[in-house]
Amino acid sequence: MRAAFAFGRAGLFASADPPAIFPQSLKYGMVACTLARMDSNLVVRALGALAHESRLAIFRALVVAGQDGLPAGEIAQQLGLAPSSLSFHLKDLSHAGLLTSRQDGRFVIYTANFDAMTDLIGFLTENCCAGASCAAIDLPTACGGKR
Repeated sequence: MRAAFAFGRAGLFASADPPAIFPQSLKYGMVACTLARMDSNLVVRALGALAHESRLAIFRALVVAGQDGLPAGEIAQQLGLAPSSLSFHLKDLSHAGLLTSRQDGRFVIYTANFDAMTDLIGFLTENCCAGASCAAIDLPTACGGKR
């Protein structure tokens, strides 16, 4: 049985059964977090990260860029953000599980985490209209696909 680490109300903790959060794997320093399902604490973290004008603009720019992503310098130029501010906001979005980064030569390319975005929307609309047919069921998933 493998122990998983996650951030909870009491801080970082280890448990045999990982808490339910985004379906992905994040790394915080040397600690790998196994993320299995959506957790309301991470929903709050993701929504909190998006509840800032600059972070929302960054995330939307990355969604528009698609899977190719954007280098940090181009994000800063598009949005008129200082590099230090951009770095701070990218870190918050990354810790919320909403974006990923990869090294490409001298550049760091940031990409929106479309799985997390789709899961967040799914979490918010999961019990919409008490299960009755409604407009939320017809919402497209990431990249224009239908559910």
